[in-house]
Amino acid sequence: MNRFIDEKKDNWQRLEDLLGMMGASGVRALSRMEVREFGELYRRAAADLAIARAETRDPRLINYLNSLVVRAHGRIYQADGDGRKLIRAFFARELPAAFRRLLPFSSVAFAVFLVTAVVSFVLCYNDPEFGNLLGLGPIRTAAETDMRWWLSLNEANQIGSSEILTNNIRVAFMAFAFGVFFGIGTIYVLFLNGMLIGGVLGVCYSVSTAFGNGLVNFMIAHGVVELACIFIAGGAGMAIGYSLIAPGDLPRGQAIKRRAVDAIRVVVGCALFLFVSGFIEGFISPSALPVQVKYAVGISTGAAMLAYLFLAGRHQTPLPDTT
Repeated sequence: MNRFIDEKKDNWQRLEDLLGMMGASGVRALSRMEVREFGELYRRAAADLAIARAETRDPRLINYLNSLVVRAHGRIYQADGDGRKLIRAFFARELPAAFRRLLPFSSVAFAVFLVTAVVSFVLCYNDPEFGNLLGLGPIRTAAETDMRWWLSLNEANQIGSSEILTNNIRVAFMAFAFGVFFGIGTIYVLFLNGMLIGGVLGVCYSVSTAFGNGLVNFMIAHGVVELACIFIAGGAGMAIGYSLIAPGDLPRGQAIKRRAVDAIRVVVGCALFLFVSGFIEGFISPSALPVQVKYAVGISTGAAMLAYLFLAGRHQTPLPDTT
């Protein structure tokens, strides 16, 4: 039976790939050749399921093939007008699965940002001239005069929230879109944001620990989700860039299309998460609520988002391992 799996698993994996490429659009997301390939692979998987049921007692293999055939059958006979099912499928399975497939790239994006932010913080904390080179002179002046600019959001929360939301989505979209330049554009966006955020904190703490703590207390409620979305969108951009550099066994166009399906899914998800982050940043972060409440909001929203992305949709049976 291991020989049977070895001979057939490439076909099953390709059928999995085509299912993943469909997304909410169904078979309309595939080219004509891919639709024909999908139909052929579906028929082969159905035949393989019949063979597995007749010749093996391996319940894991049978469950996997049954799940694969059922999913492919559902795509073929999917009702076009059921928008609620498409939305449910996107949030219940497609978005978190796409996030997990792109996780290595998001981890690299996080590392680029973190290293840059730490270096910028240390340099700005110890050398005022470096902060001036980054254009952070006004931040130093504000810290020296205890002018807590972030509190001005209390004066017009609705306006502040909408401006913040627009800016956050713009940064996340830039981190994604610039990945088309072989990933270098994404690295630049992450590097720039890491330099600025780390530099601002470094300047503030170099002037006054209390002022720096005040800024962190403002950032914590919305910052976990906001920064995570930038890393996730940056990872999506890096995935696009990597498919240009190393398409593997696929033609470059097909490799890009395969990555782009997952990348677009996670960027759409990030836009929705950033809507929540923008609301928090406009209404909760600058409020007079106790610091403990703001920390609780930041930690709980970040944990909920990551738990959803890591755990949702994991019920599908994985491909059997023959090693």
